[in-house]
Amino acid sequence: MSLDFDAAVQAPFRMQPGLRRLAADAAQLTPAAAGGRHQREKLAVLSAFWPQALLQRAGFDATPALHALAAHAAREQPAAWRWDGRRALAHGLGVAIDAADGRIEQLAPGRFGHGDEIARCLTGLPPAWRLAGLLALAFEEDFALLDAADGTVPWLAVALPSHWAPEEKVGRGFAAIHGPVADNTLLLRASEALVRTVAGPERWERFVWNVTDQPRLHAHPARSDPGRWQHTGVAAAWLRSERQTFLPLPAIGQAIFTIRVEVQRLDEALDTPARAARLHDAIASMSPAVLAYRGLVPVRDALLAWLAARAGSGTAR
Repeated sequence: MSLDFDAAVQAPFRMQPGLRRLAADAAQLTPAAAGGRHQREKLAVLSAFWPQALLQRAGFDATPALHALAAHAAREQPAAWRWDGRRALAHGLGVAIDAADGRIEQLAPGRFGHGDEIARCLTGLPPAWRLAGLLALAFEEDFALLDAADGTVPWLAVALPSHWAPEEKVGRGFAAIHGPVADNTLLLRASEALVRTVAGPERWERFVWNVTDQPRLHAHPARSDPGRWQHTGVAAAWLRSERQTFLPLPAIGQAIFTIRVEVQRLDEALDTPARAARLHDAIASMSPAVLAYRGLVPVRDALLAWLAARAGSGTAR
């Protein structure tokens, strides 16, 4: 996983920005494996539920930021993506898009299914959304745009949300988006400074995590079982994490927010007793509000007991 476990999992647990500077050579995009889980789940979402994943505020023009993202992808991942200012080519998908009119070119058969799944999915999107759709399918990351002028998120391409609904967040300000987050005082207090920071000249990253009862990457609340932890014991739980990075666009006063969701079996993620102890202490320090927000109330005691036993075992998996 891309999660920096020891840096991200801390006790006492606090809901806070947790930003750190990206190394000069650190990548922000991860090419999606052909037929891999990110691509399969994104393909399903963008084929059936794209209006809940591809969203923008009425009247907003995301073209400069979207073209900047396409150019960044070409510089950072040239083996996966090409961009000439108008035409985007996803090498691994065998598909190209003309960004001006949304025209789709199937240049080679895909590497899974019937070979034309990507092109058929993109054909079902409005032409104005096809470049964003191709970026979403070519890379594991989801994308959001932060406007530093007013602190809002006017544009989203999020197919793999973590138990939140993108259609309820688009166009809202940072503070409003994080209003439902439990124990959010530190987050809200830092919101204005955070917006200024990530839209500045430097690149940043942060990590968030949770323990969950299901392995799907796509966790939109409309398609998640509200009765959590009814069919999964803690020994079969999963560690869900997000690596979030900010690509600054200071020339236009915006920043692109990338979100890479990963899910790993919890017993595999805790490969040392020390990690089990660290996670135990972080969860033990969570307030009732945070436990409720993260869906951990039904399993807190059982999870802590399991983690304590694993931490005390003295053996790694």
